[in-house]
Amino acid sequence: MKNITPAFLKEVYEKATLLFSKEELKAALDKMAAKMELELKEQNPVMLTVMNGGLITASELALRLNFPMQMDYIHATRYTGETTGGASVHWKKEPSLDLENRSVIIVDDILDGGLTLSAIVEYCEGRGAKRVYTAVLLDKTEARHAGALEKADFTALEVANDYVFGYGLDYHEYLRNYPEIYKVAKEHM
Repeated sequence: MKNITPAFLKEVYEKATLLFSKEELKAALDKMAAKMELELKEQNPVMLTVMNGGLITASELALRLNFPMQMDYIHATRYTGETTGGASVHWKKEPSLDLENRSVIIVDDILDGGLTLSAIVEYCEGRGAKRVYTAVLLDKTEARHAGALEKADFTALEVANDYVFGYGLDYHEYLRNYPEIYKVAKEHM
């Protein structure tokens, strides 16, 4: 990997291809939140944000969901600044709230291989959650690993098996803060 400098990141951004605009993301999140509200409004759920990628998606969803819920986060990752995940999940922070007998909504930025989300679902079930839902901004349906979570309960958009950034998704831990989603140019993969 090249030395990541502001000039290099500017080049990555300028050569990237816009996949989803602010307006497309807003419309997709509105639809997703409406479906979530129908399913969850009477369940007093815990929204569990997967850090760092799920931060923006979770905050956008929370502002659209008009029912009582508690919010917490978990930091579990297979990606440690790399473009492909390792074999094991690294648990950096467990939730503070008690999940016993609660409905839990795990919110993440993307479902790709599915191994991390599978591990988080198992974690929540192991802590006594009565029902665990998954919600993702993007689904890379072509990227699933054998034995991993096949499908999220709630998905805003589908995307090809490309390297993407923006709206919480990172490029080597950078560019999460861009308000649209971009596909990385081949030369920067």
